[in-house]
Amino acid sequence: MKNKIFLYLFVFAALIGLYLFVSSGKMAKTLDEKIQKKETEIVSLKDSVQKVQLSLLDMQYFSLENNDDALAYYEHLNLENPSRYIADKLLETNESKGDNPLIPYAGMESDFKINKIKLLNHKWIIADFSDGKYWGELLIKYELKDDMGVDFTLMDNLLYTRSN
Repeated sequence: MKNKIFLYLFVFAALIGLYLFVSSGKMAKTLDEKIQKKETEIVSLKDSVQKVQLSLLDMQYFSLENNDDALAYYEHLNLENPSRYIADKLLETNESKGDNPLIPYAGMESDFKINKIKLLNHKWIIADFSDGKYWGELLIKYELKDDMGVDFTLMDNLLYTRSN
């Protein structure tokens, strides 16, 4: 009787060992597949990040913040952030009642106001304007004076037409 119990225990332990061996092999294979999939995903994401970084560098090419030659024009003024200062001065033109004086169009839905500003260098700005329904763009020449005043001169503009 004692021998049969030991035999049954041995067979039961052998079956459990066999089950654990087979299931661990399948589990290892599954984990290896997951790891391989994640490594492929990481490589793909790294490529995407690199493409985005290159695209960002291309977009920043025409930017006052990244143009040391243009920033040199403002060194004597000791401005911490010339781009922000000039953009703020341009946005102040929106504060007048009615349309912005730099925009050569009368607002159709409401008053035309400048929304977005991109300082290209120490002389030019591209700006977006809108009245809520219609929009356009401006090319503005500016001059930052030694007394911290800024003169804006409209160089060119366009108003997008709606096609329904």
